[in-house]
Amino acid sequence: MNLDSVKKYIYEQKGIPHVFLYKGTRNQTEEFLGTIIKCFPSIFIIITNNNVIKSFSYNDFIIKNLKILS
Repeated sequence: MNLDSVKKYIYEQKGIPHVFLYKGTRNQTEEFLGTIIKCFPSIFIIITNNNVIKSFSYNDFIIKNLKILS
């Protein structure tokens, strides 16, 4: 996947609830339910079910640190 296709895919998923899996540092993983609410040129914003706002870069998706499970 290249950057343009990832941006297009993320923009298409905007407003749809998904289960996300984030692989953080030191083998920490976090699974959460959230919705992509905004897309910017470098990052996108996800709000979780418990109203926590998280931001990710498109690179997180490319290198598979962030995955959409469903």
